Amino acid sequence: MSTSPTVETAGPAEPQTGTAEPTASARILEIRGRINEIDHALIALWQERAALSHEVGATRMASGGTRLVLSREREILERFRVALGADGTQLALLLLRAGRGPL
Repeated sequence: MSTSPTVETAGPAEPQTGTAEPTASARILEIRGRINEIDHALIALWQERAALSHEVGATRMASGGTRLVLSREREILERFRVALGADGTQLALLLLRAGRGPL
């Protein structure tokens, strides 16, 4: 019969911070709390933006317009590229796709 190491637990698992130093660990948890708040806001804004973009496209097509306005998409891509670099371009492409669907 083999014995395996036992793991003692004294309650709920502590969040993993990557450090055993209490002050650093507490600060990491504080920062992660704020990151979580930002993530929730980004998700809500993403969903709102996608819904608004979809409404713009539907309104444009219902009035006989085109599905896309490429100059508008280029403007958005450029704005994100200038502000965030190459990653901004990728983010803008995802945002555009979320609002209009794949091409």
